[in-house]
Amino acid sequence: MKKLKILIFAFVLVYPSAAYAQSDTEKEGVRQAVLDYVEGVYDVAPERIERSVHPDLFKRGFIRKRGENTYSFAPMTFAELVNLARTYNKDGRIPKTAPKEIVVFDVLDRTASAKLTAAWGVDYFHLAKVSDKWMIVNILWQGPPPTTATGAKNN
Repeated sequence: MKKLKILIFAFVLVYPSAAYAQSDTEKEGVRQAVLDYVEGVYDVAPERIERSVHPDLFKRGFIRKRGENTYSFAPMTFAELVNLARTYNKDGRIPKTAPKEIVVFDVLDRTASAKLTAAWGVDYFHLAKVSDKWMIVNILWQGPPPTTATGAKNN
């Protein structure tokens, strides 16, 4: 009986740390998928988009044209995203210091959510674990909000 209590006690001590380590590994997998996405565009590396974004992607967003304060709705397919990665920064318009802040909100065993702040604005992601690999399946994004005459952003 004493051995059983020791075994149970040891299991209780070890199990949470093993679950936490797995959680950190999964969180890193989600972060890496989002990093592949942003660096795929920044570094003109469409292969990074292809390995981190599911072909059945649903990408929707809101963009403002230069000099305008109103948004246009901008859907994009997987193929359009891959093509964008081939061309968007070909001329080096995104500086090497451009933001790529990634926040992982939630990671379960098959689904996750994250946020990216990048040169073009903010992207919100839904990811799915497909064949033991985290893949981006949904993206909702918005370009930077317009500013008022005082420079403050409108919400």
